[in-house]
Amino acid sequence: MLASSPSSHVKAQQWTACCRSCASAAAAAASPAALLPSPVIAVAQRTVASAHLRAMTAESAETSPAPQSPPLFDDDDTTLLASYVPVYVMLPLDVVTTDNEVADAEGLRAGLRRLRGASVDGVMVDVWWGIVESAGPSRYDWRAYRELFGIVQAEGLKLQAIMSFHACGGNVGDAVSIPLPRWVLEVGERDPDAFYTSPSGARNMEYLTIGVDGWPLFHGRTAIQLYADFMKSFRDNMADFLDSGLIVDIEVGLGPAGELRYPSYPETQGWVFPGIGQFQCYDKYLEAEFKAAATEAGHPEWELPRDAGEVNDTPEDTGFFAAEGGTYLTEQGRFFLTWYSTRLIEHGDRVMEEANVAFLGCKSKLAAKVSGIHWWYRHPSHAAELAAGYYNHLGGGRDGYGPIARMLARHDRAVLNFTCAEMRDTEQPEEAMSAPEELVRQALSAGWREGTEVACENALSRYDRSGYNQMLLNARPNGVGRRGGPPPRRVAAVTYLRLSDELLAGNNFRILRTFVRKMHADLDYCPDPARYGRPIGPLERSAPKIPMERLLDATVPAPAFPFDTETDMSVGGGLAEIIDWVIDKIQWMIFG
Repeated sequence: MLASSPSSHVKAQQWTACCRSCASAAAAAASPAALLPSPVIAVAQRTVASAHLRAMTAESAETSPAPQSPPLFDDDDTTLLASYVPVYVMLPLDVVTTDNEVADAEGLRAGLRRLRGASVDGVMVDVWWGIVESAGPSRYDWRAYRELFGIVQAEGLKLQAIMSFHACGGNVGDAVSIPLPRWVLEVGERDPDAFYTSPSGARNMEYLTIGVDGWPLFHGRTAIQLYADFMKSFRDNMADFLDSGLIVDIEVGLGPAGELRYPSYPETQGWVFPGIGQFQCYDKYLEAEFKAAATEAGHPEWELPRDAGEVNDTPEDTGFFAAEGGTYLTEQGRFFLTWYSTRLIEHGDRVMEEANVAFLGCKSKLAAKVSGIHWWYRHPSHAAELAAGYYNHLGGGRDGYGPIARMLARHDRAVLNFTCAEMRDTEQPEEAMSAPEELVRQALSAGWREGTEVACENALSRYDRSGYNQMLLNARPNGVGRRGGPPPRRVAAVTYLRLSDELLAGNNFRILRTFVRKMHADLDYCPDPARYGRPIGPLERSAPKIPMERLLDATVPAPAFPFDTETDMSVGGGLAEIIDWVIDKIQWMIFG
């Protein structure tokens, strides 16, 4: 504990007196706080006074070394460790600049120190292909990421590393631009069909089309070889960090935004929520594959869909997705959707296989991200999911996430990471026919059913208690373990999007601290994943390849596991938000 000087006691008394005065003023104002009972005002007074006292010692506290020794747990705590969910925070997209330098290293250290002080377990970072291999084929430059990883390690945090084979820019939340390597783009200039293509011929340069996975277009290498070589170089150059246990997860980028999907809803092509998006398989490579598959099936006359509408259409604007008589219900439509979705699964399986080979023996887990496309989930066609490559048609007896989970299950301890964990159905516009809660339950249940570890993250940055409570519910859908046992179900980890000045400010940071505490089942930080049931041993070889027929057996729908209606580890509700409002007003009146 830091020693207090006499002057700090005086300042604390002055702040307390000031806070009482300000709280009274806030209560008298024409606002919700005017209706607050005196106990609420008292809580606000104590909270603000405590915050100011902490602020006076913050500089000294934040320069103290991160705690290294593990906390001590009693028997009850050891039982609750089975309910502990580690929390990671995504770093800014441009924490490493396009010039291959760590951006604002000192500011980053300060932010990481704040996170460590809040008992956050670690951080997640994009390792951009477009930065590391920008100088030319097989010319890898890891210096900035080595510096970054050293900073994270020095601050006592763990690391989730994303193999980001996509470009940054063009997706929701992308505030920076990091293109693919220039020499890759030059290949695309000579052969534009190396990129995903819309029905109208628009090219998407965020990620190479899966149609070129096996084509040696890139200075003699195929796309799969590009990804494999990058991951092998990462292992060779980060061996010390891997051996030390710093890197606990390696998330393998499998598509746009790093997600296993097609780029069906690109903002760069004018998409706005809740447009259905478009199929992205009209490059010459995928088109030829489809024609060959249709011919083999006895229908050489079948073509790729031309009636699926524009990116911002509704399902009923189209012939393909219309609830009554839509093409998706016909034999030809079902054949196309099966081919479109299985090609995506095959791509994910091939890249995950290469990742397993690259990191064989490392004490890290592999992960793959699946996108939470929640809009039009309530429409019979699930149009937005179908356009992205998830053949999820529950009304037609087809689960789109079971085969993905089964595919990942063959890769040793691979984790299915699902997004939109913070969203509630009631927050979505009625016209979007959205159902994020049902979608998350379906996807997580598919993973649990197939024996695949699952993790989750929020899709959009938010700082309200409602969003945090929803993430807590999805992380432990039936609450913490009781009577000496583990919880019925629990995610492997939660990642919060993302570190920013706004997250670290005032009330937002206070709520984050509470959120982390609740994810930890009200326990102190635990540095050893094995103690909370997530041991990380050397990565073993993937199991034999699963025939597509067996993967597709997992499309048979099954009910989602039951979820409670509310979390039993809440960060607070309406009253807490009113208190937050009062505290913010008091601090504004003090500091301006």
